[in-house]
Amino acid sequence: MKNSLIDKYNIPGPRYTSYPTVPFWDEAAFTAEHWRSSVIRSFNETNDSEGISIYIHLPFCEQLCTFCACHKRITKQHSVETPYLESVLKEWDLYLHLLGKKPKIKELHMGGGTPTFFSPENLRTLLEGIFAKAEIAENPEFSFEGHPNNTTREHLQTLYDLGFRRCSFGVQDYDPQVQKAINRIQPFENVERVTRWAREIGYKGVSHDLVFGLPFHNWEKMEYTIRKTLELKPDRLAFYSYAHVPWIKGVGQRGFDENDLPSGEEKRKLYENGKQLLEDLGYIEVGMDHFALEHDDLYQSMISGDIHRNFMGYSSSKTQLMIGLGMSSISDSWYAFAQNNKTVEEYQKLVDEGIIPVTKGHILNQEDLTIRRHILNLMCRLETSWDVETAFPELENALEALREMENDGLVELTDRSIKITEKGRAFTRNVAMTFDLRMMRNKPETRIFSMTI
Repeated sequence: MKNSLIDKYNIPGPRYTSYPTVPFWDEAAFTAEHWRSSVIRSFNETNDSEGISIYIHLPFCEQLCTFCACHKRITKQHSVETPYLESVLKEWDLYLHLLGKKPKIKELHMGGGTPTFFSPENLRTLLEGIFAKAEIAENPEFSFEGHPNNTTREHLQTLYDLGFRRCSFGVQDYDPQVQKAINRIQPFENVERVTRWAREIGYKGVSHDLVFGLPFHNWEKMEYTIRKTLELKPDRLAFYSYAHVPWIKGVGQRGFDENDLPSGEEKRKLYENGKQLLEDLGYIEVGMDHFALEHDDLYQSMISGDIHRNFMGYSSSKTQLMIGLGMSSISDSWYAFAQNNKTVEEYQKLVDEGIIPVTKGHILNQEDLTIRRHILNLMCRLETSWDVETAFPELENALEALREMENDGLVELTDRSIKITEKGRAFTRNVAMTFDLRMMRNKPETRIFSMTI
């Protein structure tokens, strides 16, 4: 039965860090003026009560990892650091002028690329420039992604002194054959060292990212990686399915033969066995793809119902307005999404001209907002419900698809609610797809998403 469910539901589908998902944004109806208006509206509604979030995209990496689907620039020339960070601070000034008063920063996350490509001194300059023109909320959530091969103790201490208390390290896998295939040679000792440093300095949350379904993966290799990871007992784990999308990301994901990738059935075994092993070792599954120890904020936010999901993934707190700074960053005002230009040069050119560098986006209508709430509920709480106000035109169609999933034991349905079962947790993306009106009405002619399994 399990294999037949995999065959049945292993289809291309979104990860739902937003709704609508980026391929279904109505770019023709989007304007920069719409975006600016939505930012002001959201800021005025929520800054005093909850503050804002900031995401900073730092795109540079010294080498290309062939599993990566991020927007990045490969270079060993560190002379690019200062001009890029000057542009980010100029972009921040453009938003400050738009907002009209000091924002209160509740969350800040630095991703990439490789944030620790930048020197500690340059990161300090960037962050002090951000903080100098803002207020810091009580108990802020500041986090960053670090590469274990180039994160120094000075990086960790500098960011800790600036208020960072969470760090995430991209482990991916410890098997030498897998590491060679994805061009990510990273000894366990490097991860052990940065994890130890973080704890000695005082970070309250250390997270490791693992990926299953990479080339040459089998259970023996995956089990080895999980057990090595558990020697370090990170507070939180992301256990991601490898998203093979070379038609979107180009040569980066063509660094190995596709025949080297595990099949859907093999990949599901990696997930199910990995999930069981993590739970046996004390981790609890949170939402989709994430595991945490009981003391971690992500688990606690799941219990309290405060867990949130956005373009940065799962978060233990929420702000309505998230401003993305840097090349390719995506911002979210709740009423609209906007993405910055995807090339470093064009991004910097627009900022130098005094233009907020968004080049595409989507304005959410009332139906979008309703569906967004349902999909957020499913992704964060594994359930949602509806009444007259939160029903939608294709609800009966969605329920028809859900009844088939109910027969397969993946969901429990009532007249006005749906709950994903433990058996169905692995198919959360499939459940959310039944609510995705934008995708149902505009089915893509070519494949644009990774497989759900």
